[in-house]
Amino acid sequence: MPLTFLDSPVPLAFAHRGGAADGDENTAEAFGRAVALGYRYVETDVHATADGVPVVFHDASLDRLTGAAGRVADLRWADLATLRIGGAGAVPRLDDVLAAWPGVRFNIDVKADPAVAPTVDAVRAAAATDRVLLASFSDARLARLRALAGPRVATSLGRGEVARLRVSSLLGTPLRLPPSAVAAQVPTRHGPLPIVDRRFLARAHRLGLQVHVWTIDDPREMNRLLDLGVDGLMTDRPEVLRDVYAARGAWPG
Repeated sequence: MPLTFLDSPVPLAFAHRGGAADGDENTAEAFGRAVALGYRYVETDVHATADGVPVVFHDASLDRLTGAAGRVADLRWADLATLRIGGAGAVPRLDDVLAAWPGVRFNIDVKADPAVAPTVDAVRAAAATDRVLLASFSDARLARLRALAGPRVATSLGRGEVARLRVSSLLGTPLRLPPSAVAAQVPTRHGPLPIVDRRFLARAHRLGLQVHVWTIDDPREMNRLLDLGVDGLMTDRPEVLRDVYAARGAWPG
């Protein structure tokens, strides 16, 4: 069955954590601003609380964003709900975010093993299987996500899969992909090693994968990558990326 997550014209524009540069990343306020700017793709992250509630939050620990000590996984939802990000926005539940923006597609990075099953359950309960993409750096975690979600929920490549794709692009070695894999979501380079170049893009496209690059905030780099032929960009600065796309005639609507 065709997967519909990526059925919009490319290049796609992703608001990374809703727009992390404003300081209230992964909050309803951040998502609301991105949607108001015209974004229809939002990248976000999920952890699970001690009582199994999937919540939209990037870090395992609470201190950077809330000023509180401890870890997300050690708190029950009722306690986590009392905390505020930057003194203002609450930590959202995944089910509430999916319900609040039924027309938005969410690129969900599952950050920890205990969040795997709660994330899949929340996506199914929200009838959102056709408008989410499940991602993880961990190949083992991603394998669990794919097994639970099934082949009709879009996924991106894990770290090991990206490495094999890079080798395949350089050496022409064969590569088999899971049925749900629709995108390679990558930085421009890994340390000193470049990832995104014409050979990588060509190999990915021959395999039916889109290539989305994170996290790009500089207009010159945005234009360079778009000229190279990438299929999407993730940014912490949604206004900047919108203006670059608009200048190129690529902003939706």
